[in-house]
Order: sequence, then structure tokens, then C-alpha cells
Amino acid sequence: MTIGARVLKTGMAVALAIYLSGLFGFPSPLITAVAAILTIQPSIYRSWQQVLDQFQTNLLGAAMALGAMQLFGQTPIAVGLVCILVILVSIRLKMETTIGVTLVTVVAIMEAHGQNITVALDRFLMVLTGIGAAFTVNVLVFPPRPRKQFTEQVHHAYGQLSLLLRTAISNEMKEQVYRKEKEALHATLRKLEDRYTLFEEERKVLARTKKSHARQLLVSKQMIKSLQKGSELLDVVEEHYFASPGAEQWAQQFDRQIEDLTKYHESILLKFENKMKPHAAIEPEEDREVKLVKELTDYLREDPDEHKRLVFVASGLFEYAYHLRRLEKLVDQVQQRGAAEEGRHEKEEAVESLADKPSKG
Repeated sequence: MTIGARVLKTGMAVALAIYLSGLFGFPSPLITAVAAILTIQPSIYRSWQQVLDQFQTNLLGAAMALGAMQLFGQTPIAVGLVCILVILVSIRLKMETTIGVTLVTVVAIMEAHGQNITVALDRFLMVLTGIGAAFTVNVLVFPPRPRKQFTEQVHHAYGQLSLLLRTAISNEMKEQVYRKEKEALHATLRKLEDRYTLFEEERKVLARTKKSHARQLLVSKQMIKSLQKGSELLDVVEEHYFASPGAEQWAQQFDRQIEDLTKYHESILLKFENKMKPHAAIEPEEDREVKLVKELTDYLREDPDEHKRLVFVASGLFEYAYHLRRLEKLVDQVQQRGAAEEGRHEKEEAVESLADKPSKG
């Protein structure tokens, strides 16, 4: 079992919250620690947004709690009603992620009934201290790198997809193992979409690189689309290929075509990371696809009702190939524009260095 960065940061945030609680002389570190636990986020953007939202909703929750104490006193019903009101307001403001910490603030303040208002305000400050501790740790310790994490997740998903595609037609894998691997692929694709969301949010805090980041997002989105089309090809093979009479005679052609596409997919990912030689020809021969279409068309004419299932398989195959070619074009465009921008920056730096040199007189 591996310990992730978020797990470590949660522990460190709690430790920092407890330390600050003692430093500021709070009577108990419990509230501060709970606030820190509930505030840790998977990205810097979400952490900052969480701090802003938490401050607003906690301030509002504290005001509601103090007002309810003055009007109704501290009773279980009053606490429950204020909690309900806080939840409704947070949802209305679209700040659902702050509900947990805000409820902690409400209960902590209303539980202080019978003591002076300074105690209630101290408890509000304890919550803010926990939020601040979590934000500090999240930014300074192992700061999230959505782009790197996304790329790693893409390679992981490709590895799972490649294994399944290369054994789909030959049907060599045990059924139980195949099902398990396919479920793992679907889980990885879901995680990949979450990673993409974090990567997309990163654009909001990278003002100086918005254009290049936008291009990276286009490529990233197409990477997900290509993996999804590969996964859909698995479904089509499973549903239609083995149910088609005479499919065995097409096994070698489909298998070779899928092998070419999986290799092409891998080459595109390597090309994106600048690990391929410039101008390397990685795209599969289109003549083979044209030949497959012609032969399949002739085969379909013999008995359309019996052989049409293979058309679905070929369609899934060509759809996967189309999105891979589109991915390669996007990668080429991003690399070309990146090289052009890098060359322009080098020229600007050269001009500036010449301007700074003293002229000979």
C-alpha cells in the first residue's frame, strides 16, 4: 500500500493546525484540526477557491449562530435549525464543499452559550486557523502538478487498453481476467476525466501561459477521446465479432489492424513527450484500411444479414483510427507553435542582450 501526497499533506496540515492552536493559546486544538482535515484539496486553484468560499460561508454561519443564540438561546432544536439554514444557504451560493467546516463553526459557536462572546469569536478564529494551515501545507508541500499527473494517468490507461485490444480478437485471455482488466480500464478513464478537470482549472491561475495551456487542453481532451474510442472498440468486438458467422477468416486482418493502431497510439504519446525522432513516420498505411474496406464490402454482398456484424467492428476500428490521426495532428500543431514561440523568445533575448552592451565610441 502506497501513501499518496494528499494523505501525507492531511497529516501535516493537522500537525500544523495543532501547533498553531497551541501557539495562539486556543483552549483545544480539536476544532482547528477538524477544519484542516476538511479543507485539503487536490489542486492549488481549488485550495484557494476553498479558502475564499470557506471564509464567506463560515462568516455567514458564525453570524447566524450568534443571532440564533440571542433569539432562541442554545437548544438542540435551535442548533439543528441553524445547521439546516446554513446548508440551504451554502447550496444556494453553490458552495457545497464548505458545508462541513461551516457546520463545525456553527456548532462550536452555539456550544459556547453561557460564556462571553469572545469565546464564540475565538472558536471562529480556530476554524479559520485550521483552514489557513491546510492551504499553506497544500501550496508549499508537494504542490499538485495536474499536468504531470494527467500524463501519467494517460500512459496507465493506454497500457491497460493496449493489453485488452491486442488480445481482443485472439480471445487468449481468460474471461474472468478480461472482465477484471476491462473494469480497471473503465475506472482509470473515469479518474482521467477528473484529472483533466483539475488540469483545466489550472489554466485559471496561469495567466501568463493561457494560450499554450489552452492548446495543451485541446490535446489532453483528444487523448481522452482516443482512449474512449479504443474502449468502445473493445465493446464492439465483444458484442459483434464473436457473434458473426465466419468471423474466424477475418481474425488475422482485424488483429493486424488493431496491432497497428495500438502501436500508432503509443508512438503518438511518445511524440507528444518529444521522445520520437523528428519527421518519423508513425501513421499506419492507409492502403491496408482501404483493402480491408473493399474486401469487407465484397464479403457483405454475399450475405448481408449474416455478415453485417463485421461492419460494426470495422466501423469501431476506423473510428478509433480517425481519432488517433486527429490526436497526432493536434500534437504536431502544439509542438510547431511551441517551437515558434521558443524561437521568438530567443530572438527577443538576443536583441535585449545586444541593446545592453555598451557601444564602442
